[in-house]
Amino acid sequence: MIKHLPLFLFLGCTQLQAQKEEQTKMPNSFLDRTEFKAGYFGNILWNNGINVGAEYLWKENSRIKERKKGNKTITHQFLLNGNLGATTNFFNQTNTGLFTNYGLTWRRTNHKGKQISVEFNPLGYYRSFLPETYEVKGDNVDKVFLAGRGYYSPSLSIGFGKQRKGKKLTGRYFNVNFSVRTDYNAGSLPVVSLEYGYRFNFKKKK
Repeated sequence: MIKHLPLFLFLGCTQLQAQKEEQTKMPNSFLDRTEFKAGYFGNILWNNGINVGAEYLWKENSRIKERKKGNKTITHQFLLNGNLGATTNFFNQTNTGLFTNYGLTWRRTNHKGKQISVEFNPLGYYRSFLPETYEVKGDNVDKVFLAGRGYYSPSLSIGFGKQRKGKKLTGRYFNVNFSVRTDYNAGSLPVVSLEYGYRFNFKKKK
């Protein structure tokens, strides 16, 4: 099942076939359709940091499976997402950088609230920051302000989570993130990171 999930991102909003399908009534306000998230981001060993972001519900469909023990509802969602994060090596202050990315998330939620998601972010940027750095200009040696450089860095994440209905903390998630920093020493640098956190919203209580 998991190996076929990225197809949903490239096919867009194709018709979801099922035994019985209904269009979910979409909330109207921006806050009702938006969830925010925050959590750990890094690889635990030498690169650790945080990531915050937002997910905007673009399209949602519910599929009802009829069973002898009762109907089970499976929900498929397409969400527009944006992320902002920072990582560093806290022991020697290297591998320090800021990143941001934007893209599309496909998420499946079963009747127990268990979730599988695929997040594709074609718009990604990573800015590295070097430790104290100097450069020679003629006879002078000057300190470089904010030494480092930027990279185009698209990413793909595969994740699992659990929905918490009716709560301000609406769910938790665990993602494995694959990204590439292009034009890195005349090549590309693949990076694997782990992400764990919680989603929440600011919906008004009814």
